Amino acid sequence: MCGRCGTLNGITAAAQMPAECLNMDRFAIINSRKRAIIALVHSVFFLGLAAVQLAISHADPFPRRGPGLTGAAALLIVYVIVTTVLLVLLRFSRCAQERLYFALCAGSAGFGLVRILLGDPAFHAAVLRVLLLSCAVIIGTAILRSHSMAVLAGEMEVQ
Repeated sequence: MCGRCGTLNGITAAAQMPAECLNMDRFAIINSRKRAIIALVHSVFFLGLAAVQLAISHADPFPRRGPGLTGAAALLIVYVIVTTVLLVLLRFSRCAQERLYFALCAGSAGFGLVRILLGDPAFHAAVLRVLLLSCAVIIGTAILRSHSMAVLAGEMEVQ
């Protein structure tokens, strides 16, 4: 709980908080406007990538041997690393918005991992990835907006 404004993990709307609490006291990882922009750009990029994968490909199960093994193994390693990193970020995030953002991104990466391992001929995992990343983009936009409001509130106080 914030000692200055009494918010519980950032659940209170940013518009109702005092200006000094609009800064990033409630965010542990996405604690600046620059980080929010970087996170949002990543989310939009991976949303586009997931949408393209949904539109043009169906995933076969992980090959046990053969010509596609090297590429599938590399993609599997990337998804394992990305999912693990996003779960660690989820663990260390503080406020509800930040936790939701990282949960959506980790869920999308997890569905990508499942899609690599088991295949997805009916596109269920691909649709879920697009849905989760779309929600992550919306939450990331809200986080960026709250950071922008904090910057504007700080500039207004200086004047």
